[in-house]
Amino acid sequence: MFKTIKNALKTPDVRKRILYTLLLIVIFRFGCFITVPGVNSIVLSDAMSQNSNGLGGLIDLISGGAFSRFSLFAISISPYITASIVIQLLAMVIPALERLTKEGGEEGRNKINRYTKLLTIVLAFIQALAVYLNYRSSGIFVDNSFSTGALVVLSLMAGTALLMWVGEQITDKGIGNGISMIIFVGIISGLPSAVTMIWNLIMGTGSFSTTGLLISLGIIIGTLILIAGVVFVQQAERRIPVQYAKKVVGRKMVGAQNTHIPLKLAMAGVMPIIFASSFMTFPAMLIQMFVPNIATQTGFWSVIYKFSIATSTSAVPVGYTIVNAIVYLLLIVAFTFFYTYATFNPAEVSNNIKKNGGFIPGIRAGKPTTEYLSSVLSKLLWFGGLFLAVIAILPMLVRFIPGVDLAFGGTSVLIVVGVALELVQQLESLLVMRHYKGFLD
Repeated sequence: MFKTIKNALKTPDVRKRILYTLLLIVIFRFGCFITVPGVNSIVLSDAMSQNSNGLGGLIDLISGGAFSRFSLFAISISPYITASIVIQLLAMVIPALERLTKEGGEEGRNKINRYTKLLTIVLAFIQALAVYLNYRSSGIFVDNSFSTGALVVLSLMAGTALLMWVGEQITDKGIGNGISMIIFVGIISGLPSAVTMIWNLIMGTGSFSTTGLLISLGIIIGTLILIAGVVFVQQAERRIPVQYAKKVVGRKMVGAQNTHIPLKLAMAGVMPIIFASSFMTFPAMLIQMFVPNIATQTGFWSVIYKFSIATSTSAVPVGYTIVNAIVYLLLIVAFTFFYTYATFNPAEVSNNIKKNGGFIPGIRAGKPTTEYLSSVLSKLLWFGGLFLAVIAILPMLVRFIPGVDLAFGGTSVLIVVGVALELVQQLESLLVMRHYKGFLD
């Protein structure tokens, strides 16, 4: 990995991409510290500390601490993620969107991207309004006038729009997937607080704690095992052999070729967890907009709210956490299948193999090949989806250990490791492409 990074820095065009990505990351982190206008900074810290163990804590972790500072990027990139989910779901039931996705080519992708951006702005408005209405009674704003509310909501919407642009620029001109990189940077910015938590467990109130040391060692060893497991699953793949018969190309006879189709064990990466967590917490954001101080109330909407935030807090009854964990697991597995089949179509792959005169040994071309690929893919997805679900649910169990606050720990490790591996692989691809270009020249 380090050799790849060293070679990348020696390559001018790749180095330019890396520096451009770092510049955009600096802009993101700088924006996390710019508080929106109309906020009383003196009251802000006390109000946010009271909400650090609920939905606010989850949003704060993803946004890299921007939410607790009520900065321009307080609601982070979550509206864009939710909009992407909605558009992809609509593409499965609306024929016009489905045609744009599958047959529209570059123009179709641009239209889908435009629809996603418009929906992102709408969802950003809803979420920003929900945040403002939820914290309006806490006294963190200089006043409760309409102009202050409009200024706060518009500032949060502008922050999300800017993050969406930053993500696109990273994807197009930088290194890695822009949205994943933003979440990645937001998570690793919380590493110092994790180190502080480990230190507090060991030292306790100022004196050495044997119990805290054992818990800390357990967390560190568990994290290392988790990282090793994530790397193994992310890198593991099933290779489907494909053979191509001899054929005439121009005036030459091209010999038979043997190749393979690499099917990753976790083809969807971390996206199912990101989708599922956004899907689970979105109801709580809406409820906060219409029911002020919902956390201290009782009734039907209070039950839905507590169920929705059980993913990110231990301040709810155990029953909510158990039901939430089951629904969360099912959603992760469902999104694993959904996202994978949205990006990998066995029928399309089968047709491409058949058109190029290829076949899978022992499998007839056409429909049998499609059924075989679907069968293999289904088995891989069940394992990969359940693995992602276990990784995401583990922090819910660890959270009940006194003094341990890992609200998004397992998912954080998965996202960080997954994005890091993807980043290194893209660097290697860019270096290989440059090498081939120079060789042909």
